[in-house]
Amino acid sequence: MSNCAVAVLRGDNVSGTIWIQQGSADQTAEITGEITGLSPGRHGFHIHQYGDSTNGCTSAGPHFNPTGKTHGGPCCEIRHYGDLGNVVAGGDGIAKVNITDKLVTLYGDHSVIGRSMVVHAEEDDLGKGVGEKEEESKKTGNSGARKACGVIALAAPQEMSELNLLTSTTLPLLF
Repeated sequence: MSNCAVAVLRGDNVSGTIWIQQGSADQTAEITGEITGLSPGRHGFHIHQYGDSTNGCTSAGPHFNPTGKTHGGPCCEIRHYGDLGNVVAGGDGIAKVNITDKLVTLYGDHSVIGRSMVVHAEEDDLGKGVGEKEEESKKTGNSGARKACGVIALAAPQEMSELNLLTSTTLPLLF
């Protein structure tokens, strides 16, 4: 049976629901959902270290990075486990999320359950920033402020049927 998790994102005028489903520890994770209230364009999208919201999204800490690598894009060999690239909001401020990721897991020592999902104000440069932006690029992708966040929690089994409805209506993620 698949594991299923959910993060309900909240921020100032930005909100969303993100589902993560993974059949087993050796399968890729499917990340789906929708975020509303964003400005049109690309927004960095990451899993952060802590599921702590005591000081808003700031308490989520840095990107989830159990292997100590520098920041990168989701298709890069060198990246944080939490680096999911960008979501793209249309003119209506809605970003549909549909990501398949080989490092995100709901199992074992590197499980993302209990950590935070965060959407940022700016585009993630995928660790390719140069000049004065290079140092921050290697940490955060120069993604800017945290617009909304939510703790990744195990979802009740009855939520899986709702997840299947969401995944059938999402669009692919652009990198």
